[in-house]
Amino acid sequence: MPNEIRVAIDIRDLRISKTGAKTYLEEIVKELSKGKEGFRFFFINPWIPPFKSKNKLFKVIEHIRFFTWKQISLPLICALKKCDILFCTDYFVPWCKFNCKTAVVFHDAFFWEYPEQYNPLWLQMLNRIGVAAAKKADAIITVTEYSKKQITRFTDIPATKIFPIHLAPKTLEPLRSTTGTAKQPARKYILHVGVMEKRKNLLTLIRAFDLLLKEGYAEYDLVLVGSSIDKELIDDSKNILKLIQESQLQDRVILPGFVTPDELAAYYQNAVVYAFVSTNEGFGIPLLEAFQNHLPALIANNSCLPEVGRDAVIQCDPFDAFDIKEKLKLIIDNPDLQQEMIKKGKNRLCLFSWKITAEKILSVFQQIHAN
Repeated sequence: MPNEIRVAIDIRDLRISKTGAKTYLEEIVKELSKGKEGFRFFFINPWIPPFKSKNKLFKVIEHIRFFTWKQISLPLICALKKCDILFCTDYFVPWCKFNCKTAVVFHDAFFWEYPEQYNPLWLQMLNRIGVAAAKKADAIITVTEYSKKQITRFTDIPATKIFPIHLAPKTLEPLRSTTGTAKQPARKYILHVGVMEKRKNLLTLIRAFDLLLKEGYAEYDLVLVGSSIDKELIDDSKNILKLIQESQLQDRVILPGFVTPDELAAYYQNAVVYAFVSTNEGFGIPLLEAFQNHLPALIANNSCLPEVGRDAVIQCDPFDAFDIKEKLKLIIDNPDLQQEMIKKGKNRLCLFSWKITAEKILSVFQQIHAN
């Protein structure tokens, strides 16, 4: 096709990424694989797949392979395929571009907001290579205005190079049947979905739930869907289990761990309230999943969550267990409010889709290609 923009997309992260970053890349690849007029896409993967290991030597080897892939292999592949643009969704693009324009995704600013929670060597490489390459890139794409503000604050990347483009809920197949899905709690329940990172603030949510039970709401359980993570500085699972035991909530706080898509859909569809009280989020896809499943949502009044939820949610102070408890009561005790929130959530959800996200990304590509 004449005058088509040839775009290379690094899909290495599909093999190792988790949670929101993986969802982002999966959904963008799925959308762009349909083809877009005026574009030709090349989905680029390493010949030798990346691997994960707790062995320090293997970690070093894999880091070397990662930077070899980013700084040497990718630019050469793009040159051979005569690509106009290279798109990477994992904070890193090549420093030497070889006449190929680059666009990179910064999902959030957690690396700089919580440096104590990350490996110091990795942070040095991110700042000296990743940020340096991003400053030379033609566009940085992020997921909210809040994330743009934080990235600009911590990296000194000019705001004019950063394009906030909202995400959408993960594409889930409709619940086919209840056969084989995880057993649902016998009582009504409040739901949270996400890995057990410290910033998810699950300790405060559990304390708020304990207060709720003590005020007579004994017909409710708290369901925390999600697993621990293998990064000790970020993982909060040990503290969560300790608090549950100390509060004698073993039978009231349900921990299903990692669940299948069918099981996840069932948990969303049978919950009463979605509680999202993180102290920080880059976007918060589970909030849109709550809207998608007609579930009223309580969110923290910080970071990007008010930007995503707007008037379809109730906000709380995430550092105040009493306030979280009071806002949960407000939602639980008011069926009319629940229906109003569900309606507003449905209307809000119409503004988010992966088709819209992909179209806005391609608009950025057209802009940088023309310059």
